[in-house]
Amino acid sequence: MQQISPLQKTNTVPNFSTTDSEGNSFSKEILLGQKYLLYFYPRDNTPGCTAQACGFRDHYCFFQNKEIKIFGISGGSIKTHENFRQKFLLPFPLLLDEQNKLAKLFGVWGEKKFMGRTFEGIHRVSFLINKSGTVENTYLKVKAKSHPEELVRELQDKKE
Repeated sequence: MQQISPLQKTNTVPNFSTTDSEGNSFSKEILLGQKYLLYFYPRDNTPGCTAQACGFRDHYCFFQNKEIKIFGISGGSIKTHENFRQKFLLPFPLLLDEQNKLAKLFGVWGEKKFMGRTFEGIHRVSFLINKSGTVENTYLKVKAKSHPEELVRELQDKKE
C-alpha cells in the first residue's frame, strides 16, 4: 500500500476531467480563470463527511463573496452524490471519481487505518486553486467538522 503524496503549494494542477452528480462537465481547462476549493472526502453520508459538507454549506456565502467556487469530490456514484446533495441542501457540486483516478492524480489516495484495519482510500485533503490553475494551498489532515470554519478564518483578512 502506498502513502499519500498530495499536490503542494505552487504545483500546477494536472489535467483532469469529470462530471458532477447532475451531469455537468468539469475540467482543469473549464475551471481556468476561476479560483476554487477542491475538497476530497472519503464517502457520502458518513458523519465526518456530512459535518464537513454542511460546514461548507453554512459558509457558502462567504466563499461566493470571495469568488471561490467549492467542489466536493469522492468515489461515490451519481446516485449517492445527488442524494447527499439533496438531503443536506448542498449548494455546490459534488464531483464524481468512481474509479479514484482523480484522488490518485491529486495524490490523496493511499493507505488508511481505521478501527484496527488498514486499507486504501481517499484521504481528507483540500486544495485551494488559483485562477491560473496553480495550487495556492494544500490542507492536509484536516478535521472534518472544523475545516470549513478554519478556512474561513484564514481567508477572512487575506487580500487578493
